[in-house]
Amino acid sequence: MSRSFAERDYAYLLDAAHQQLGAPIVLVWDNLNTHISAAMQSYIAARDWLTVYRLPAYAPELNPAEGIWANLRNGLGNLAVTGLDALNAIIKTRLKRMQYRPDLITGFFNETGLPFELA
Repeated sequence: MSRSFAERDYAYLLDAAHQQLGAPIVLVWDNLNTHISAAMQSYIAARDWLTVYRLPAYAPELNPAEGIWANLRNGLGNLAVTGLDALNAIIKTRLKRMQYRPDLITGFFNETGLPFELA
């Protein structure tokens, strides 16, 4: 059984990422209860290197991952696979193909209308 991240888990992850990257971090978060809790608000306020933007309660049009998943699912509805391993292989292959198409990834960001620049 898997468990979800608690505030402490996010704190450890973000602190480790900041230490590893040595740079500020910008997050775009949804309204998951652990993202908006009082404990998380205190954690965020105590870190001047962390900037958090919150998505509205339901805003798939502002989330570039929605375009990625829609592209990934295209054609899977009519696909017959022999098992989960075969489906997993197809998904990995499709994600790998997307990885080598930066124009496609940039397009998913552009669809949101949010500013996007490559570092």
